[in-house]
Amino acid sequence: MIGVLAILGGQACLPFLARAATTERVMVNRYSGLAIEGFDPVAYFTDARPLIGRADFEAWEAGAVWRFRNESNRAAFVAHPDIYGPRFGGYDPIDLARGVTFAGNPRFWLISGERLYLFGLEAHRDAFAADPSHFLHEANLRWSDLEQGLAQ
Repeated sequence: MIGVLAILGGQACLPFLARAATTERVMVNRYSGLAIEGFDPVAYFTDARPLIGRADFEAWEAGAVWRFRNESNRAAFVAHPDIYGPRFGGYDPIDLARGVTFAGNPRFWLISGERLYLFGLEAHRDAFAADPSHFLHEANLRWSDLEQGLAQ
């Protein structure tokens, strides 16, 4: 079983779901162009909670604008986007395991196996936390084909 490293977090945010683009390889707000709704992806690791990034600290990666709390977090992400960026582009791994893309909510998150995962529903996060290896196996099997169907 992959080790769970972080505290579970989140509250429902239905307006977020309506704005999230599910046709991009990285989950991006279709109106703002911000990845993961402007949350700082490095903060999940350094602060163990989701924190909104600042417009002063942005980077362009994988077709999206990423925001950060400070220059140190920005530099860490730019050096290692594959480590700090959410796995599967921020799509919910439970839905990927079912063969569909559904945008994860940055408020429902988990760090497992030193990777950040975002979930569309709190129940998905809880199910994943109970058995990450099962869901990762299924999601990994389907991700390549699903990713091919997403816009570039």
